Amino acid sequence: MNELLQLFQNQYVSVIAGGLGGILTAWLTQRVLNRRGIFSYSVTHNRVGITTEDPVFGSVAVTWNGNTISNLFLSTIEMKNESLNDYENVIVCVYTSDTKLMTEQTQLLETPNNLEWSEKYKQQMHVESGNNPTDSQWSLYNGQREYVIPIFNRGQTLKVTYLNFAASSSMPNIWLSVALKGIKLKFRGPQNQILGVPQGQAAFVGVLIGLVVWVALVLLATEPRVIATTAMLYGFVAQIPGAYAIKIMRRVREAIGG
Repeated sequence: MNELLQLFQNQYVSVIAGGLGGILTAWLTQRVLNRRGIFSYSVTHNRVGITTEDPVFGSVAVTWNGNTISNLFLSTIEMKNESLNDYENVIVCVYTSDTKLMTEQTQLLETPNNLEWSEKYKQQMHVESGNNPTDSQWSLYNGQREYVIPIFNRGQTLKVTYLNFAASSSMPNIWLSVALKGIKLKFRGPQNQILGVPQGQAAFVGVLIGLVVWVALVLLATEPRVIATTAMLYGFVAQIPGAYAIKIMRRVREAIGG
């Protein structure tokens, strides 16, 4: 142990370690700044009602604008810009294969702005005065929507809600796609969170912090019982320092990115 401490106290080793640390810091900074853009999205479905003939409860019917709907859902999609960059004219496509999209509500959260259809989609859905939509237009409208986000800032979230009726009693499937160079779109399912951070991420980072704590205890503490007790107690709350560490890293990331 003494030999190890003397090694770290050696002047030349300190200079080399400092230089390597500076190089590593510069490399990490560039990696953060040049990181590929990440958009993440989640979808939640809430059943509004179901039309059925039940031997106990009798006939139950759900209608929309006077039409009977078998399986009515309210589905909400949220997409967040998790990158360090702001983007312009982002084209977002919503599509499905097993439900029919009907009325919609769109919003960029924390702003009064709604989304508009893309010019391409407007042209596809255009109906001349006095005419009715064609079958292909209805099929497109029920199965796909396309929007344009003029400005999508870092940390901003898009929220779209649809009233839709599914082809079966199972939860419908609704997906997103983004047509923008350098962007990776990730689907994130429902996750339990702690302090606003997914528990899995908080636990992983908490374990890494725990390893650092354990090494510090081994170097500084002389009583094995103290090391064992402290390590055990830390294990019960490891997710909490992990969550705070992730929040701090996010703040640092945002500060580096401006």
